[in-house]
Amino acid sequence: MMINCLIIDDETLARQVVKTYLSNFPEFSIIAECKNPIEAYTILNNEKIDLIFLDINMPKLSGLDFIKSLPNPPLVIITTAYREYALEGFELNVIDYLNKPFSLQRFIKGINRVKAIINSRNISKPSNDLNSNDFIFIKSDKKTYRLSFSEILYIEALGDYIKITTINNTIITYMSLKKMEQILPDKIFPRIHKSFIIALDKITCIEGNCIYINDKSFAIGNSYKKNLQEIIKEFSVNI
Repeated sequence: MMINCLIIDDETLARQVVKTYLSNFPEFSIIAECKNPIEAYTILNNEKIDLIFLDINMPKLSGLDFIKSLPNPPLVIITTAYREYALEGFELNVIDYLNKPFSLQRFIKGINRVKAIINSRNISKPSNDLNSNDFIFIKSDKKTYRLSFSEILYIEALGDYIKITTINNTIITYMSLKKMEQILPDKIFPRIHKSFIIALDKITCIEGNCIYINDKSFAIGNSYKKNLQEIIKEFSVNI
């Protein structure tokens, strides 16, 4: 399983240190980096982020105020030169508090804490098997539709709405693609692009950087490629 990361720090060198250290852990994927928390809101609204590396003293909004503003924050590791905020940070349930400059050895301790938490969550997470929960109800145009997972071909982002294309129908509903991503079993419905989720079992073929479902092609986004490759390997016999 890939762990999607967001780095928020106004210092270029500080962001580079985190990126360099993370390069030692292939299961951690850097989805984006931001110079301040305001930029990060857009990322969080459009991407599935599991872990944030967050500075405290930044322009526009402090790191701690940023955490407080999030209704359901991802896991957070604080990276800062200010020791005096450690208590407040841990009161906000941050995973670790790294004082700059921190060593790779100290960084690894935080990474191991993140792995332990995510592994414990996965143990209790419902199975990705379709039989465990194979349908949802979706509201659209004053109606409520029962939608079987086996019917879905792909899902497309349309601003504040999503379009669900099924074998026999198309449903447009008010929901973010990120929210739908959280609802669906991720190994059966991987997100392959900022605008698309596809049904893995409906793929006709993969050629280069494109996925084909029947006669429709979908470009694979760079930040989603590694996770998709890992999922496909689980179902492959000669890759």
